[in-house]
Amino acid sequence: MKKIALLSIIAFTAFSISATAQKSKKGMKKVLFVVTSNDKLGNTGEKTGFWSEELAAPYYELLDKGVEITIASPLGGQPPIDPKSADPSSATEDTKRFDADKALQEKLKNTHKLSTINQKDYDAVFYPGGHGPLWDLVEDKNSIALIESFYTHNKPVAFVCHAPAVLKNVKVNGEFLVKDKKVTGFTNEEEEAVGLTKVVPFLLEDVLTQNGAKFSKGPNWAPYSVEDGLLITGQNPASSKLVADKLLKKL
Repeated sequence: MKKIALLSIIAFTAFSISATAQKSKKGMKKVLFVVTSNDKLGNTGEKTGFWSEELAAPYYELLDKGVEITIASPLGGQPPIDPKSADPSSATEDTKRFDADKALQEKLKNTHKLSTINQKDYDAVFYPGGHGPLWDLVEDKNSIALIESFYTHNKPVAFVCHAPAVLKNVKVNGEFLVKDKKVTGFTNEEEEAVGLTKVVPFLLEDVLTQNGAKFSKGPNWAPYSVEDGLLITGQNPASSKLVADKLLKKL
């Protein structure tokens, strides 16, 4: 009898732990990361992609707080990493962790195809920058529709550095999403400083301003982020964690 009672207690405990774990997982917030599939820096013959710091810093900031993260890209599979962001001179604690994180590397090798993503499955969306998005995500119909869907379903949309450029063609109720909204992003001065003003298809600061945004900025390369309702934007790689912190509070 004692043995039966003991087995019953063990079984009940195991069931309780399993149920608690399932409940906990069910209650986890889910954030979608969208990265570029473009590896060409215009017609320069040089490579580009997403900036590793801008994915790594927000990824770990959210992951360490229990957020479940899915990564998607226009083509699916392995997205290109801007080689300059992988240079040791650009390394941070987050990028060092990123380089050693086999689970994340495996996840990146198998990013979901953007066309298969449904905003209903997530609580927010985040776009890391790098120059890559200027040539694909800006014009990507799936990306444009996805951002609109997140926004109109009252879910946060967050972008850092060059990623706010993907808002260029996003409209809500016939108006540009950024119209009369406080935004920031990689500035004209910062683009000039990296020598790519004549290479990029457009200057992010100019286009968002033309679309009615209230564009503001901090000093070059310094952390700076602004929030306007559901819209969160950061100026440069150093602003990645600020964007992630604001997104966490929204969640």
